[in-house]
Amino acid sequence: MKGAELEQVLHLSGTDLRKLVNRLRQDGVPICSSRDGYFYARTAGEVYTTILQLQAMVRGLEAAIHGLESALEQFGEPCGASDETRQSGPGGEEGGG
Repeated sequence: MKGAELEQVLHLSGTDLRKLVNRLRQDGVPICSSRDGYFYARTAGEVYTTILQLQAMVRGLEAAIHGLESALEQFGEPCGASDETRQSGPGGEEGGG
């Protein structure tokens, strides 16, 4: 089922749906995804294909992080958290989230 359809049926935002799917996958529920949407795996091959897709996403995120770390040089910042992010933490909450 397409993500947009699930969002409507379950009355969830896209973000909340992705978080729910992620949580279920972490719990071992074999939810796969493709261009056609989310589905329960019927075979190990379907699970493996989804794993490969997720690994590709991880590589893309790592490349983006590397690029942003390189961009820090423009600001005279070393790689790592700036004073602002150390103080506010992820999500802007004091002391980290």
